[in-house]
Amino acid sequence: MANKTALRELQQRLAERMQAARETTLIANWLAVECAGAGILLSLKQASEIFAPVPIKSVPYGKPWLAGVANLRGGLFTVVDLATYLGLREVAPSRISSPQARLVSLSSEMNLNCALLVDRLAGLRGDDQLPLASQQPTGPVPRFAGALRRDESGRLWQEINLEALARQDDFLHIVR
Repeated sequence: MANKTALRELQQRLAERMQAARETTLIANWLAVECAGAGILLSLKQASEIFAPVPIKSVPYGKPWLAGVANLRGGLFTVVDLATYLGLREVAPSRISSPQARLVSLSSEMNLNCALLVDRLAGLRGDDQLPLASQQPTGPVPRFAGALRRDESGRLWQEINLEALARQDDFLHIVR
């Protein structure tokens, strides 16, 4: 009899925990990355895979932001140094300047074998964690720049629309 009661109580506690987990499930919309100290948000619908640093072969006479090409899972990918492309820093002497650097490939739906070199991953974020910031950029902004968001610590994060970025003439001309 005591075993039946204990079993029912256990089932009740498990059901309550499962319900609480369903109610607090985080829906991630963004991959948060850092580039030259700036917080950047990449849509999970537009980003594909994350790769650890691999050897990048430089391309002669390429743009300063063109890190080179790399073999990712047997495919040849153009690698763009996102911080340099965005004008956040000059060309880094060593393209992969830290062990935390990662390559983030664009979604295959964009039909571009391209990966973005970022300095560090900062995790997955949901819209509820990053409300829109009260201040928005006042001057001209690139077409690929989305809204500014602010996290609970007050740090600003810039949305980047990867599809719009990939359509920029200078970007598309080099990446294709």
